[in-house]
Amino acid sequence: MLKNTFFLIALILCPFINAQDTFSIVAVDPATGEVGSAGASCVDGAAGIGGIINVVPGIIPGRGAINSQALVCIPNINLENALAQMDAGSSPNEIITWLMNNDQCSAGNFSAQQRQYGIADLDIAGNPRTAGFTGFFPQPYKEDRQGLTYSIQGNILLGQSIIDDMETNFNNTVGSLAEKLMASMQGANVAGADTRCLERGTSSTTAWLMVYQPDDDIASPYLQLSIEEMPFGEEPIDSLQVLFDNFFNLSVQESTLDAKLKIFPNPVVDKLKLDIHNSVVVKSIEIFDVIGKLVNEEFKMSYNGSQNEIDVSVLKSGVYFLRVNTLEGTKSFKFVKI
Repeated sequence: MLKNTFFLIALILCPFINAQDTFSIVAVDPATGEVGSAGASCVDGAAGIGGIINVVPGIIPGRGAINSQALVCIPNINLENALAQMDAGSSPNEIITWLMNNDQCSAGNFSAQQRQYGIADLDIAGNPRTAGFTGFFPQPYKEDRQGLTYSIQGNILLGQSIIDDMETNFNNTVGSLAEKLMASMQGANVAGADTRCLERGTSSTTAWLMVYQPDDDIASPYLQLSIEEMPFGEEPIDSLQVLFDNFFNLSVQESTLDAKLKIFPNPVVDKLKLDIHNSVVVKSIEIFDVIGKLVNEEFKMSYNGSQNEIDVSVLKSGVYFLRVNTLEGTKSFKFVKI
């Protein structure tokens, strides 16, 4: 039986989506067991489905990642089936073969030649394996390219240079899997990388990056960044980089503050309490939404000794980040407003 260990949001907003204008990467890190995915696409209305992150990528923590793009159904039934095959122990090549013989998406008349896939996983011994597939019908430039630990794929691209630069950046970046994925995305940060966005002067309209550590709960990845959709002329990969930099800048500094700053309750209905040790000097407190937008103007705060009460009743339900800037550094909290 398939375990409930893969990331995929089942959407019912429309029967299919033409995500042919997508470039993406999946990768694994044998040294850490991390699994990641990143990509972008020029899709109008992507915000209506929560961004392309809710369509293309699927991950099983500690095992592997699959990107399913080109013409896809929503829910992405072929991705669901591919993840089920991975969960059952199939290798990336075996998953591709299975998908060729068992296409379940009515968009494109159940033809595997309408699809594009990239897969990377770790076998039971922790060794990396990769595979990819590009059908006949996705529009050029199109390619899937595999390395030892990654698969990069795209279609309706400006040219081969997009894949080349994504691969070069990934391979030449020394750092964590997350840093290598972000560098790979920057390799495609050129106007018209996805040619449908050429007139916008951007690479795409929507982008994502996520990394799971081996023991992560599927609902709580180590890193999950999503740009649902940018306004005309604004670059989503630039915005993705801002979210990425904020995440790592906060992570480096916050460890020394872990015992000195606490928030509760979480989830919160109206009043979020921030407990501050008397040795901590706070410079500022900020709240961001999940796309990195500052929402400071939407909350009020009152002080009561070492405890601060933040009125978040005006915020819409969802996930937010509270950032506390102190003389010692910065501490970030993720909280859920209900």
